[in-house]
Formats: sequence, structure tokens, C-alpha cells
Amino acid sequence: MGRNPSQLPMPLLRLEPPQERLSAAELRRRIAAGGPALVALSGGVDSAVVAALAVDALGEEALAATVVGPAVAQEELAWSTRVARHLGITHEWVPADPLADVAYRANGPDRCYRCRTVEGGALAARAAERGIAQKLDGVHGDDLGEDRPGTRAMEEAGFRHPLLEGGWRKADVRAFATERGLPNADLPSNACLASRIATGETVTPELLAQVERAEAVVRGLGFGRVRVRVRESTARVEVDPEEVDRLFEPVTSAAVHRRLEELGFRAVDLDRAGYRRRASA
Repeated sequence: MGRNPSQLPMPLLRLEPPQERLSAAELRRRIAAGGPALVALSGGVDSAVVAALAVDALGEEALAATVVGPAVAQEELAWSTRVARHLGITHEWVPADPLADVAYRANGPDRCYRCRTVEGGALAARAAERGIAQKLDGVHGDDLGEDRPGTRAMEEAGFRHPLLEGGWRKADVRAFATERGLPNADLPSNACLASRIATGETVTPELLAQVERAEAVVRGLGFGRVRVRVRESTARVEVDPEEVDRLFEPVTSAAVHRRLEELGFRAVDLDRAGYRRRASA
């Protein structure tokens, strides 16, 4: 794998999507024109679609790379592995530890940018090791209306956003994933574990692991999307609005309270409003 970086388009900061949605065939053509590519593959559907387009366009010259670190849930790693195997794309783990950055641990408003700077840098370094100039991620049109410091960090690391360039939105991503038969086509969106910790509270490996175990407990009771948000040792549990009534059923509610308290949370609150989409969580 290898191509002169000067042959590739530069990353497009503050990119606006085109007026017309580009076809999957056109996106494949553009990816193919860029030469060998590294795709930042999480367990989510957005990056899975980019990986599918890349392997269709480039075959063995497409590489999927997944960050492994303390803020990445094991469930995400399992889904990335499943997607990569489904696609038959070469898949590599890339270790990255944002906890090494004291500003990240302090969990200020720039935490997401700090994290993605570390992760994007690690992915870019792996691409350079493999002689790959084209780097792709799964940002799409529905991400534009949000504060996305992590996207800025990825652009600074040299990543392009083919779905955004093509004018694709989440509905387009889901439709393509279903048509392509991707195993995570209907998987709810997710975010790094640190996004659950209230701004200003120190991020530690122990707290990240506690959040991951808590969310696994709630999912184990049959819920789909789960967020366990933490502030001062209190866990607030969110599930999708259509599942809130079941969360508040006495037997289920008691089980959630008991199991999360056993994990070390001082108090457990169930959110009656349910999950609300946030910029990074």
C-alpha cells in the first residue's frame, strides 16, 4: 500500500455537504481515486458504511483500524471485529491512551478534542507506518449542526469524511447499511465511555470501567440504547423514551438499583425523560 500524499485531496475543514446527494457508486469512485485507505472503524454503523465503501472500492488496499483504549467499551470492539469479518477487510487494533494527557483526565470542556487528538494521531501514525495517505472516518451530514470538537481533531490528523462530502445523512447511512447487509445496520449510536462522566469530574480507568459494567447490566435486562451518566458517585440511567415505562416497572427498577449499587454507586436515579441525543454522547 502506498501513494504520494500530494496526490490526495487535503482535509476539508468546516466542510459543507453538496446540494445533491452523491450515489454510493460515486463515493466508491472517489475513494478509489485516493488510493489505499485507512478507515477509522468503531463499532458503529457510520464508520462501518465507510469501511464497506472502501473495501468495495479498494479491495485489499483498504485497511480498517480500531482504537483500543480505556474509554472504548468492549462491546464497541466486539462490533468492530464483527463488521470487519463480515466485510473481509483487513483489521488492526491501534492502542491509544488519552488518560496519559492530564488535560483529558481533568475532563474540561475540551475533553473530546483532547481524546480524539490522541486517537487520531495514533491512527494517522499507523497509516504512515503502512504507507497509506488516505484516511477516512464516518462523519455525515447530520453531524454538522452539533459542536464536534472531535471532528476537528480528526481533520487535523488528516482524515476525510466521505459521507459528509457525499451529502449523506443518517437515514442514508442506515439505508445503505441495510442494503449491504451490515450486521450493525440497526445498532443504536454510541459514544466513548468518558462522555458519561460529568464535566469537571476526573476521568480515571476505574470510573470508566464502572460505567461500562453498569451499562452492560442494564443492557442485560433487555434494553437497547443505554447511558449511565455519572456525577459525584450518582448514576443516572437513561434508556430510549419508548423503553422508559419498562425501566420503571417495579421489578426492573429494583434490579437496576440493586445491581448498580453493588457496583459501587452511592445513588441511582432513573431518568423519566429517557435518552436525549447530545453532541458527543
